Amino acid sequence: GGGYIGNARWQGALLADLLKEAGIQPGATQIVMRDVNGMNLGVATEPVMDGRASLLAVGMNGQPLPQEHGFPVRVVVPGLYGYVSACKWVVDMQLTTFGAFDAYWMQRGWSQQAPIKTESRIDTPKGGTVNGGTVMIAGVAWAQHRGIEAVEVGIDGTWHQAKLAVQDTIDTWRQWYYPWQATAGKHTLQVRATDKTGYTQTSVFHRPEPNGATGYHTVQVTVA
Repeated sequence: GGGYIGNARWQGALLADLLKEAGIQPGATQIVMRDVNGMNLGVATEPVMDGRASLLAVGMNGQPLPQEHGFPVRVVVPGLYGYVSACKWVVDMQLTTFGAFDAYWMQRGWSQQAPIKTESRIDTPKGGTVNGGTVMIAGVAWAQHRGIEAVEVGIDGTWHQAKLAVQDTIDTWRQWYYPWQATAGKHTLQVRATDKTGYTQTSVFHRPEPNGATGYHTVQVTVA
């Protein structure tokens, strides 16, 4: 996730309500959104209209939307990667079809549909050298629009059940932690999450393109 994942409370108007008022013609499978600079993103109409809290957001964490997050208004669609849904500084929307228009990322080989995958990461320890004794391994897991059911921590190939913090909603990430009794030597730490549908994230490594990265986040540590 790096700098491209975060957790926030958004305030705004439901995008589905606006589109219903404007009128959607049958067969409109894609919403093309454009920002103030002419950048375009294309999102499937169905997930925007299926009842999830897709927003035209004007606020973030109880404050006016910051400039870097799309002031004065941006789109937020839970459960979809931002390359199809997170149009910032949005000024225009067009109802069309996928056959009629290829948005910016589609032209570069990315997928039309972009559901967020069930994933997890280790935030601490970061790697390197740690002291022996109790070491808290902790991080976050996410499965937007499904929710996180369980997280496991792998230590040198053996999996252990992590403890979970309360999940705010199925669209927010979930914090987890595991107290490890660390012994001297080199160790490999991994993490995997299971969502509320029963799916456990795959170990198969894949780069982000064309529709999201996969694989276990892995950290190498040496215990002094």
